[in-house]
Amino acid sequence: MAVFSYKGMDAAGKKVSGIIDSDNIKAARAKLRKSKIFPTEISEGGNSGRGISMAGGIDFKKYLEKVKVTDVANMTRQLSTLLNANVPLVDALGALVEQIDNNKLKSALSEIRERVKEGARLADSMRAYPQIFSTLYLNMVQAGELSGALDVVLARLADFTESQARLNSKVKGALTYPLVMALVGMALMGFLLVFVVPKIVKIFEDTKATLPLPTKILITLSNFLSSYWYIVIFLIIGIYFGVRKYKNSPKGRRLFDKMALRVPIFGDMFRMIAIGRFCRTLATLISSGVQLMPALEIVKGIVNNVILEEVIEDTRNSVKEGESIAEPLRKSGQFPPLVTHMIRIGEKTGALENMLERVADNYEEQVDTKVSTLTTLLEPLMIVVMGGVVSAIVLSILLPILKLNQIAK
Repeated sequence: MAVFSYKGMDAAGKKVSGIIDSDNIKAARAKLRKSKIFPTEISEGGNSGRGISMAGGIDFKKYLEKVKVTDVANMTRQLSTLLNANVPLVDALGALVEQIDNNKLKSALSEIRERVKEGARLADSMRAYPQIFSTLYLNMVQAGELSGALDVVLARLADFTESQARLNSKVKGALTYPLVMALVGMALMGFLLVFVVPKIVKIFEDTKATLPLPTKILITLSNFLSSYWYIVIFLIIGIYFGVRKYKNSPKGRRLFDKMALRVPIFGDMFRMIAIGRFCRTLATLISSGVQLMPALEIVKGIVNNVILEEVIEDTRNSVKEGESIAEPLRKSGQFPPLVTHMIRIGEKTGALENMLERVADNYEEQVDTKVSTLTTLLEPLMIVVMGGVVSAIVLSILLPILKLNQIAK
């Protein structure tokens, strides 16, 4: 049985939308009319994401709508609460379908519910939607099903997802402000050089006076941008896509990831984020019943840095041969001594999950502090830089004017 999302009007003329199960579009339309709903759009759910309008058009909203991390986290917490209240899994999924506003997630959950109703496991049903549920998510759900503690695992997974979303939001927020300020500054400089400076230059040309060096440089730059602005735009676009293509290559990614860990100020923060994510995820997986070897394989893919991925892969191979986790991490030189020391203590005492959680908490607090400090420092710094650039342009214009006034006297 297929799942369809629909939009239409009820008997009172009010706009309605939702999800309906049926064998095909024709049957779905008949089912809706029997319920006194007159459909205007019917879209088949599933991986294709294709929308079919009753007017023959395409439902572009289906293509553009995305499932946010917060949507998945909220859904996970609600599912955990329902299961903890002894609500059967199929009924819990049905209740979620009625509550969720995101049509893409609602459609996916409807199909997952149908597969679970037919006897499939929840994790196996979710694997059909890799764009919504990550490998980490699926492995934890599978571990929860096998251990019989799915509600507990889902609660931990919701906590983990929400904490990662908050951390990503803070980092993006800290980097967004200087990026916006830089773009505004470049736009302002371009406007002054292309539209303002050429008009003032005509005054200097009429006087035929010797111009100061800063003014000559400004005029040369203004003439170049006015005459060849399209070359500059194409050059910027070319550099952007060239760097992006090189960064996506294995060699380029390795170089950029290596530089990211060494860049001043930001390098330490990137390392803290990656290590905190590594510790938090590994602790969550182990405490949820996932075996150590598969857990290390999963966390390797979430640190988002090829240098650290190689270290984790070496650690995984060492653990396979009987070594501890802490020793290969220490030998790599990429993990701080405090981290490897606490992991070693956790392995010896049998409290590895607790130690990993403590490391993650410590590093997330440090990242919060660094992000707050950077945000505080970057705001006045960007203003000073922009003010300095604008002042240099204004000074280059004023110098010859002052010189002309002295000559006139």
